[in-house]
Amino acid sequence: MAPPGLLSLAAVGFCLLVFVLEPDRAHGSSRGSFGRNNGAASPAVDGICATALTTHGYKCLEHEVETQDGYILNMQRITEGRVPGSSSTGGKKKQPVLIQHGVLVDGMTWLLNSPEQNLPMILADKGFDVWIANTRGTRFSRKHVSLDPADPEFWNWSWDELVSYDLPAFFDFVFNYTGQKIHYIGHSLGTLIGLASFSEGHQADTLKSAAFLSPIAYLSHITSPLAAVAARAFVGEITTFLGVAEFNPKGQPASVFLKSLCNHPGVDCYDLMTAVTGKNCCLNSSTVDLALQYEPQSTATKNMVHLAQTFRDGVIAKYDYGRPDCNLMHYGNVKPPIYNISSIPHDLPIFISYGGQDSLSDVRDVQLLLDSLKFHDVNKLMIQYIKDYAHADFIMGVNAKDIVYNQIVQFLKYQE
Repeated sequence: MAPPGLLSLAAVGFCLLVFVLEPDRAHGSSRGSFGRNNGAASPAVDGICATALTTHGYKCLEHEVETQDGYILNMQRITEGRVPGSSSTGGKKKQPVLIQHGVLVDGMTWLLNSPEQNLPMILADKGFDVWIANTRGTRFSRKHVSLDPADPEFWNWSWDELVSYDLPAFFDFVFNYTGQKIHYIGHSLGTLIGLASFSEGHQADTLKSAAFLSPIAYLSHITSPLAAVAARAFVGEITTFLGVAEFNPKGQPASVFLKSLCNHPGVDCYDLMTAVTGKNCCLNSSTVDLALQYEPQSTATKNMVHLAQTFRDGVIAKYDYGRPDCNLMHYGNVKPPIYNISSIPHDLPIFISYGGQDSLSDVRDVQLLLDSLKFHDVNKLMIQYIKDYAHADFIMGVNAKDIVYNQIVQFLKYQE
């Protein structure tokens, strides 16, 4: 039997290598390079500004933001609405709004409908200074100061890192640029990382208000059979040792994985969007077709595993490395720390909108979230329940402007 010291060293080595081993190579890589742009604004001919915003008459700039762990993230800033002067604020500084997308998509997901129907353009036309975030691993955020997307280490992160690095980097950048506190709007995973980050006080000095659409905090009651089977199937060690550090939904390993899930009893993959998000009431088929041109996009396999843990464990906790000794090395405890949502400042203005048909943000899980906010100042908490809405309706619904976005504009203006 090996001496105790060698056993301890071996355990530490195992914990460090769990997500950096490369049996072959990480699957799938595109648009990745080294270097930084120091946040300088750029017109980026193939970026989201040129693709979806300037063509409609909006003034838009591309920015790059570097995180403390070296990722170089892409942002769009809509500085002016369609008609110059139409978004005038009467001499007041425009209020900055940071908009954060969910998992397997990027900022383009907010811009698929017409200018009259999508949230960023509506906000710009209403006189807000709109910033669209794109988290690490997505199409235009595949750069790092020293790593390439082909390296498994590039994908060694979960939503913990979005909480600790990406979101603070976005907030700091916008705050330094504008000198004003920031309104935050998140959808799906964008709500989870916002709730977790605000609970740890990361944006205490720069956050003005928060709006959460289809909040996914607690996930135990997911009603999507496909998502539930996937969550149970994600085993970090297995997927990593197969060499899949990057989870690319359009890649061969993910396709094989999806096919195996679709063969499970009770899983119907004929309509994948409905199978995952619930029965959306109000989507335009042309918008869905457009979405499929840009989505889904890559994320880290480790991130998918972490989401699966959130589903299986029924708590909002940091990533579980699967072994007490690994967790002890990372956290000083055999179990991962819990994000205490009730620690969010009770006077923070919060808007929450959720739907009755949402398979990912189930009503019962939203109630658990609201229970965590039971000591919140009732005058600072606005709740909206939409019986017929499912997960995608909040970002692509043809009537989302009338039902949701007008409420958000009213909520934001009330904070001025």
